[in-house]
Amino acid sequence: MSLAEKTAPASGPAPVFVSLDGVTHAYGTSGGIPAVEGLTLAIRKGEFAAVVGPSGCGKSTLMKLATGLQFPRGGTISVAGEVVRRPVKIAGMAFQAPTLLPWRTILDNLMLPLEIVEPHRSRLRTNKAEYVERAEALLEQVGLRGMSGKFPWELSGGMQQRASLCRALIHEPDLLMLDEPFGALDAFTREELWCVIRDLHARRSVTVVLVTHDLREAAFLADRVFCMSARPGRVIAEAEIGLARPRDLEVTYTPEFADIVHELRGHIVTARSAS
Repeated sequence: MSLAEKTAPASGPAPVFVSLDGVTHAYGTSGGIPAVEGLTLAIRKGEFAAVVGPSGCGKSTLMKLATGLQFPRGGTISVAGEVVRRPVKIAGMAFQAPTLLPWRTILDNLMLPLEIVEPHRSRLRTNKAEYVERAEALLEQVGLRGMSGKFPWELSGGMQQRASLCRALIHEPDLLMLDEPFGALDAFTREELWCVIRDLHARRSVTVVLVTHDLREAAFLADRVFCMSARPGRVIAEAEIGLARPRDLEVTYTPEFADIVHELRGHIVTARSAS
């Protein structure tokens, strides 16, 4: 039985929020091998989607295209019903490296997107107390209460990544893009942060797209997983994850969870062998 057959939605699906339709993109000269070709997928509003695939399959390219940091050579991309022709202001992003500015405190690092993104930029000076309160609340939600005055170099790697997630959420984006955000962490810290992002998603209506190499991570966090082919990347399978929410880490030790990871691994093996 496939993963898609294991889960039937209790009600009608939410509207599509992120759509890539027949997207092709290549870097460099026009004769280069495309990073993605004929890439088509649709992510529903409020959904937690994960994208997995072999190295070099275009997962990070997908992130750049969906947020308007790159523009495709072919196909159409839309977010929240609008074709992407410029950087998407309603998106927040977190990467494998926290990329916190070492000369700014954690609070000032969190405030950085507010100094750039409208309408927050225009409101920041007159409403700073409101934004500071929002930042402190986020830090408390991820277990960093009392850390706003610290500098990044005073925090562990896991704590820095928690702060990076807060920075991605400070301007209350409708779309959260996560590009291997836990890949550089030890296994125990990684699982702690799985629970942090699980809880953040549960509290907010944000749509999340997670790019990861970790199939356990994808199966634990996502509502749906898209499996990509080897380069040029395209979606070769998608799987509904039929695990009830809220999910506890104990579910990762169950036979049902192992079956899901095994099936996802089979798609990746197929993608690698076809390259």
